[in-house]
Amino acid sequence: MFLETFFTEARAWAKGKSWPWRLLLLIWFVYVFIRHAADPMYDSIIGPLNLGIHEFGHLIFMPLGEFMHMIGGTIFQMIVPFFAMFNFYRQDDFFSIALSFGWLSTNFFSIARYAADTRRMEIPISTPFGGNPIHDWNYLLVKWRLLHWDMRIAGFFRILAAISMLICFLLGVWLIWLIFQTKLKNSQNEEEKSFNQ
Repeated sequence: MFLETFFTEARAWAKGKSWPWRLLLLIWFVYVFIRHAADPMYDSIIGPLNLGIHEFGHLIFMPLGEFMHMIGGTIFQMIVPFFAMFNFYRQDDFFSIALSFGWLSTNFFSIARYAADTRRMEIPISTPFGGNPIHDWNYLLVKWRLLHWDMRIAGFFRILAAISMLICFLLGVWLIWLIFQTKLKNSQNEEEKSFNQ
C-alpha cells in the first residue's frame, strides 16, 4: 500500500520538474560509488559531514552508558539519512529521497572502513570532546568477542552500501525518466493543440 502511494505521488511530483541537474547529481554518485568500490580507504566530500554526524552521535548517546556511547556514533550515522528521507517524503521531494540513499551508502562505506580497521587501528581517531580517543569498533568487537569477525562485518556494511547506492540509482533514474516522460507528453499535447487550431 505504501509503495503504491509512493509511486503515485512520485508521478504527480514529476510534472514541471527539471531533469538535467538531477542527472548530474546521480552521475556524481556513480563516481563516488566506483571510487568507494575500488578503494576501501576512499572518502568523498561528504566524508567530513558523516564524521561530524558520527561524533555528534557519541555525544547524544553518552548519557546512556559507555557501550551506547561507543556504538552511538555508528547508530546516528545510519539514522540521520533515514530521518532526511522521512523529511523529504513529507515535503514531496522524491529525488532528494533517492540522493539520501546515496548519502546513506557513503555512511555504510565509512562504517565498513572503520570496522575493517578494528585489529590494525591505523585510521587516525578524532575526538572533538577531548580525552583519550577510543577506536569504536575495536571496543565493540572486543566486548562482543567478535574481533576475528572484523572483515566479515566490514564486508556486511559494504554490501549494505552497495544495496543503498543501487536504490539511489534505480529510484533516481526512474524519477528522471518520469520527468522526461512528463515533459515529452506536455510537448506532444501542445503540438496537438497548435495543430488543431
